[in-house]
Formats: sequence, structure tokens, C-alpha cells
Amino acid sequence: MERVRVFLMADREDTTYDVFETDMGWVAIVGGDHGIVRASLPEVSPASALDAVQPEIGTAVHAPEQHVDSRFLITAFCAGEPVDLADIPIDTRKVSPFFRKAWEACRSIPSGETRSYRWLAEQAGNARAARGAGQAMARNKLALLVPCHRVVSSSGDLHGFGGAGLPLKSRLLAMESGR
Repeated sequence: MERVRVFLMADREDTTYDVFETDMGWVAIVGGDHGIVRASLPEVSPASALDAVQPEIGTAVHAPEQHVDSRFLITAFCAGEPVDLADIPIDTRKVSPFFRKAWEACRSIPSGETRSYRWLAEQAGNARAARGAGQAMARNKLALLVPCHRVVSSSGDLHGFGGAGLPLKSRLLAMESGR
């Protein structure tokens, strides 16, 4: 029993979080030494932003000073400034290899542009896995940092986008293309 407890303590990583207001709403982020592990979309309140980063926030300590750079970039992005959120490190160690590749490909899509789920699947190494690429976007725990709003159907139609839905996806795309 003692060996299991020691292993669990060694496996546990200290995480910290911040919640802050942007021009688009409240955003919460949780991260550790390897980068951000979870981020919310802009929400209507601090409480709803914190709810959106469950369960990762459960053991995290509120430490805004640990997230100054991320906060600055996300706030600037939500204000419509041309910043690259790919500069914020993300932690994908607990993600499947296919999802990791899909998220990396998604982060490479230039601001103001879109790509199809099929393109994303090809970039992730399986051209026939467009549905899998869709699942990688649907299970994206790093909203805005993995800009799944830039992924659309092959016809160009917008599809699902978290709790905020298509209005936020459309707003983000319009903001980026209007810069």
C-alpha cells in the first residue's frame, strides 16, 4: 500500500490556475510545469469559467503570477489584437498520439483562415479519419489555444463549438478575418 501512495504522490504534478476577464468574457486556465492543461472559452462569469475547467482545477492553486504571459496573450487575442496563441505552451502528455497531432495541426492554422476536418485528419496522419479529427476538436480541453474554431466542414459550413456554440465560433472567425 505504501508503494502505491508513493507512486501516486510522485505522479502528481502541481498545477495552478488563473481566471480573468477579457473583452469577450471570463477565461480560466489551469497549467503546470509543462504548459496549460485546460482552458475555458470566454464565459459570462468567473464561476462559469472555473466550472469549464473541471476536473483539472480540483487540485490547482490560484496563482495568477504563474500565468502572466498567457493571461496577457489571451486578453490581447480577445480584444482583437493580432497575437499568436500558439506561443502559449500546452501540455498534451495525457492525450492520444492522434489527438496530439490533430491539436498540433490545428495550432498551425493561420489566424483568419480555416481548414477542413479532412485536412486535419491528413495532418494527423490518417486521411480517412475526418470523424476522428472531429472528435479531437470536440474533446479539445484547450479552447482558444488549440483554435478549433478554425476547423470547418469540407463545404465550409460551421459545426459544433463547445457550450458557446456556433455564434462564438462565427464571432471568432469574423474577428480574426477582419484584422
